[in-house]
Amino acid sequence: MQRLAILYDASQAVLSTFDLDEVLSRILAIVRDVFHLDKAAILLLDARTQELHIKTEFGWDPGSETIRVPLDRGLTGTAAQTKKPVYAPDVSQDPRYICSIAATRSEVAIPLMVREEVVGVLDCQSDTLDFFDPETLELLRLFSTQASIALANARLYSLEQRRRAQLEAINAIARQTTAVLEIGELLKQVCALILESFGGDHASVLLFEDDRLVLRAHQGKLTPLFKIGDELPASEGLLGCAIDSRKAVVEKDVSQVCGHARGFRETVSAVCLPLVSFGQVLGVLVLESASSDAFAPADVNALESVSDICATAIQNARHFDRVRQLAYLDGVTGIFNRRYFELRIAEEIARSGRHSLTFSMILVDIDHFKRLNDEFGHLLGDEVLRQVSAILAQQLRKSDVLSRYGGEEFAIITPETDLESALAVADKLRRVVESWHFPGVARPVTISAGVAEFPIQGNTRDELVKSADEALYAAKQSGRNRVITAQMLRRTF
Repeated sequence: MQRLAILYDASQAVLSTFDLDEVLSRILAIVRDVFHLDKAAILLLDARTQELHIKTEFGWDPGSETIRVPLDRGLTGTAAQTKKPVYAPDVSQDPRYICSIAATRSEVAIPLMVREEVVGVLDCQSDTLDFFDPETLELLRLFSTQASIALANARLYSLEQRRRAQLEAINAIARQTTAVLEIGELLKQVCALILESFGGDHASVLLFEDDRLVLRAHQGKLTPLFKIGDELPASEGLLGCAIDSRKAVVEKDVSQVCGHARGFRETVSAVCLPLVSFGQVLGVLVLESASSDAFAPADVNALESVSDICATAIQNARHFDRVRQLAYLDGVTGIFNRRYFELRIAEEIARSGRHSLTFSMILVDIDHFKRLNDEFGHLLGDEVLRQVSAILAQQLRKSDVLSRYGGEEFAIITPETDLESALAVADKLRRVVESWHFPGVARPVTISAGVAEFPIQGNTRDELVKSADEALYAAKQSGRNRVITAQMLRRTF
């Protein structure tokens, strides 16, 4: 995580200049300092000859500046031709390898790409066999995307001086979006920055989730016809065209587009930009206007650069989110852990209190679990924990939150569920576990549960947990394999 954070800071430094030579110098400085390499080079593609030539390097043998590599030769040529990273853990065993440094033992070549177009290759070499482990390769790949954007920005600046203001906006978006690692906050920032820098009346981001194109964020002054979480057609209209072509699509009058799903009631013109990262279409960035022909073709290059930046930021945020999720998972059962429970119950109390909603909490305990461990051993005990957690997860709704609370105890948060409904849920879980056959366990496995409702049995975290825990204790004291609510418990006193 620390190395990834350092890489993000370094990437922002690369994106803070438009001078091509300075960009190249900073890229190699980061490769040297962050990845501790002593041999690296950036080869740029000569579009006319379709050859790669070394633009800048460190650690290479004298005369390397004259090297030119066709796209069908060497690891660098292969990376450029296939548009994919190429790794040789032992160059002596790779027939594609072209010896340029005598001491090299392993080499990785990563294409620098902008909108599916190769602009160059980042080539890293080491004197050590299989020097590049999977984590280093992944971080280099992520960084190469930032490096590609930096190169694209520099080239765009040199070719279009008149677009200076927009290029500065692109750089600002890159700096701000690469600093945001929470996906929800990132998408909101993307929409706000696009509107601020490029005009239009409304901006939205749609992302692919299990082959579904889902609206995940929008901002502006138009009237939405879809809500966050709704699915839009990915194969029709402007969205389908942008996704299929992987290029920006500008339309001055969306009413003329067959099959287009208008996202906002007042939309007349729009530009759709596919979000592409390493050949994968992550989604679509859409900028819409209530005016006809609001987006000039001259804006497309700059907007495509922004979409590249946003795609990279989204990919980085997803990568960070995957790493962060690991901190919230229980190592034995694979479900959420106590830390995640504490986070979610605080959120649910705040949400339910704000909107005058109710929710319930269920505490579940495996009966006689210590005896089970003593009789059958801890390995089988762990397997019972895994199976019970799987049973609970299968029976609950997607909106419910299941966590391992500690030992053989589980905590369940059931949003917008009253005590009676939560009691029915808990008893269903109890019956399913009771009837389940646990391989290797020669006696039935049962659970007990205690149920409490917010805010009736507690309007704070501690009060609610205490009520559920007292109900669970009563269930175990009264014979186990049963469910008791905090309301039942109070009636007995």
